[in-house]
Amino acid sequence: MKKFVICLSLFCLVAATATAQPLRESQIRTETVHSTILGEDVQVNVYLPAGYDAQGEKLYPSVYLLHGLSDTYTAWEEKGQMKNVADQLFAAGEATRMIIIMPNAGDPDTHNVWNGYFNMPGRNYEDFFFGELIPAMESRFRIRGDKEHRAIMGLSMGGGGSTVYSQRHPEMFSSCYAMSAWLDNNDPWSDNPQDKLYIVCKSVHEHSAIEFVKQADDATIAKLRTVKWFIDCGDDDFLLDLSLNLYQEMRKRNVRAELRVRDGWHFWEYWHQALRIALPFASRNFGTPE
Repeated sequence: MKKFVICLSLFCLVAATATAQPLRESQIRTETVHSTILGEDVQVNVYLPAGYDAQGEKLYPSVYLLHGLSDTYTAWEEKGQMKNVADQLFAAGEATRMIIIMPNAGDPDTHNVWNGYFNMPGRNYEDFFFGELIPAMESRFRIRGDKEHRAIMGLSMGGGGSTVYSQRHPEMFSSCYAMSAWLDNNDPWSDNPQDKLYIVCKSVHEHSAIEFVKQADDATIAKLRTVKWFIDCGDDDFLLDLSLNLYQEMRKRNVRAELRVRDGWHFWEYWHQALRIALPFASRNFGTPE
């Protein structure tokens, strides 16, 4: 009898130890998506949460996290430390575990290499994003591929891209978080029409998120109300007025949005902290977990 009790105790100890073991660590994988639309390969960093490999059939919500002008798909991890932020939030239960997708849409050489998320003469990035990138990610990874479990966010150029994508494709995203967003542009930043920086500046103006709300008909406004919006910009940011203008136009049209003006300007410390707000925001607005 004593041996039985000892064996049972050891069994319970082993079981408890196994239960207490943390899930397998999170990871960032670099993927390549070949685009026939762009005629090139596009690099994408994909954050997979702890336990992804161990939970073979579980489906996850997804967030598309967009970088800014002159950065690349590595910026959110290398400069924004997104993996550490996500790991901490998920471990603390402040946000549900999700897959975070960071596609490339830029280069430090803004004059000679393409930057931008919109369709422009010679480069149809928006068509690639919706026609090739999202289908590729949702076929390669265990993603719940519906509006209720898909969110988008980004900083600066990526904040503008996130906002315009959600305006033009509200059926695709449950929420949008715009950080220090480049929402319109009246300064060409270059006087050479062949300069790729000139082209991207022109495209931002042509896809003005502020004008979109002003000119939207009632049916479009109704669709915008199906997205949860969060606008976040620093009080010393040179793009602050654009965020305030967008918020005011949305209020006029009864499109609800969160607005935060926090201490800071256009720099990574601000966006690093914004991510700590953005991921829980997306999580709260996902649909029912699997």
